[in-house]
Amino acid sequence: MLPVPDGLDGMRVDAGLAKMLGLSRTVVAELAETGEVLLDGRPVGKSDRLTAGGLLEVTMPEPENRVEVVAEPVEGMRIVHDDDDIVVVSKPVGVAVHPSPGWTGPTVVGGLVAAGLRISTSGAAERQGVVHRLDAGTTGVMVVAKSEHAYTVLKRAFKERTVDKGYHAVVQGHPDPTRGTIDAPIDRHPRHDYKFAVVAGGRPSVTHYEVVEAFRAASLTEIKLETGRTHQIRVHFSALKHPCAGDLTYGADPVLARKLGLSRQWLHARTLGFAHPADGRWVQFESEYPDDLANALKILRDEN
Repeated sequence: MLPVPDGLDGMRVDAGLAKMLGLSRTVVAELAETGEVLLDGRPVGKSDRLTAGGLLEVTMPEPENRVEVVAEPVEGMRIVHDDDDIVVVSKPVGVAVHPSPGWTGPTVVGGLVAAGLRISTSGAAERQGVVHRLDAGTTGVMVVAKSEHAYTVLKRAFKERTVDKGYHAVVQGHPDPTRGTIDAPIDRHPRHDYKFAVVAGGRPSVTHYEVVEAFRAASLTEIKLETGRTHQIRVHFSALKHPCAGDLTYGADPVLARKLGLSRQWLHARTLGFAHPADGRWVQFESEYPDDLANALKILRDEN
């Protein structure tokens, strides 16, 4: 937290923070518009005024790592909806959302460029339009902003948790109770930096779940995310000793994974609902299970 110096009293947030942090006013304005700037615990806009002695809390932008966007068609990526403001896709397995250092596989951003879609938003070129992410090993529905207005509105909606994110997961065993909430903070794993874990003092993380179908060794679970931390569902169910089937990184049984033909976690972003940035009407989109998850589910059902 930063106290506002007397010399900045009454100054606009974008001008004052730019002076304090050495950032451009454009960057500060974007941070404020997406709810990343708090004054005395409350979000402030770019044109609000600073008060001497007030406590500022700023979530800084990620450092930019320059990576090239490769326009490459993505096999199996389906465009669910496309208009002037947004494009909604069903992401296949093995596809990252955007390029990053060390990733050499296909990306959603590259696939959209290859499909001829124009994304006109601020931010680093390799993350154009990206307002939320799915792991490369997680399939399902996601939205990308095409216009600057949609980018700002959707980033704020995800930040303020007004987006309805529905997942399906097959988890090992039978969670008890069959309907509940997992409220446990998440941060980097203390020993393995490629993983995350429930850690005291981590970022607040809340997952709501309900078992919708029980099998001999596993349960099909419907999940609503209140927060959107990296690997959140995988970490939370692993902490409950009910990891996603096939998720060897987080303690799944390799014997069951082989039996179900899974080479990744059984986790799918099933539905996504939000207020459309153009006119505020509620829209909802859905993604069907891909073949590997559908086949694993069939094996479980046939055993019952």
